[in-house]
Amino acid sequence: MSDNFKINDKYKDRLFRFIFGHEENKAYALDLYNAINNTDYKDVSDLEFYTIEDVIYIKMKNDVALILDSYLSLWEQQSSYNPNMPLRGLMYFGQMYSKYIKTNALNIYGKTLVKIPTPRYIVFYNGLTEIPPVEKMKLSDAFINPDKSDDFEWTAVMYNLNNGKNDVLRSKCKPLHEYMMFIERIRDKMKEIKDITVAVDAAVVSCINDGILKDFLLAHRAEVVGMVLTEFDEKTFVEGIKQEGREEGREEEQRDQISKMLSKGKTPEQIADFCDYPIKLVLEVQSNLKYDQKQKILP
Repeated sequence: MSDNFKINDKYKDRLFRFIFGHEENKAYALDLYNAINNTDYKDVSDLEFYTIEDVIYIKMKNDVALILDSYLSLWEQQSSYNPNMPLRGLMYFGQMYSKYIKTNALNIYGKTLVKIPTPRYIVFYNGLTEIPPVEKMKLSDAFINPDKSDDFEWTAVMYNLNNGKNDVLRSKCKPLHEYMMFIERIRDKMKEIKDITVAVDAAVVSCINDGILKDFLLAHRAEVVGMVLTEFDEKTFVEGIKQEGREEGREEEQRDQISKMLSKGKTPEQIADFCDYPIKLVLEVQSNLKYDQKQKILP
């Protein structure tokens, strides 16, 4: 790597947001919007970014929010499976609607019904855990007391962007397809090169040479490497917190959560996969629950 190549260690943006959520790349965002919604908008000035910064995760900006044709869309990119996306989205939309009400001086305490943009919540997944091509994640799955009324629901639609999962969607949006090709190059380079900084930059050079996000990477090479390294550090941090929690005796909390999920009909395999709990622990809790239930009905 050249001595003139410097990474801004304080850069806290995300690569997905940098590609699809900046004014200079509005054409990319419009292209992705059309691909998701089967629309054909042409004028980028019709699109208004609505992203709110510093929400939920440690000074990291959430990904992309925008308003177009009276729809308020939120796009989140995830490299780790997170079953709490509906709750996170509900919190985030609450802040965006609050901003919308204040900006437009709307009176939500009057007798006239206040009209707000229709929400659309999309999660783009590109992690390594095997999940379906499309999954609807519902807030009601988190309710302690099951609710079948659908009166209190919030849904995140998650698209798996890995090869063979949503190839049609990727083919409709060249920037999205090339973004994923870049992610795949990074993974390949990290298998070959132990130094992650060198591996990421090698992936950048490889994509530039092959015309993948070429203009974008030429213009933002240093920022892109910095963002990828930051996201890598974030994942390491989160994994560290999870491990620390296990080591400090959070097993009782896990057992309680497993019991609640079993009572709602989740299988041990689903719980172990979604929550990253040891299957042995889940089966043990299930066995104890069955024993307790049997004892209750004994005379």
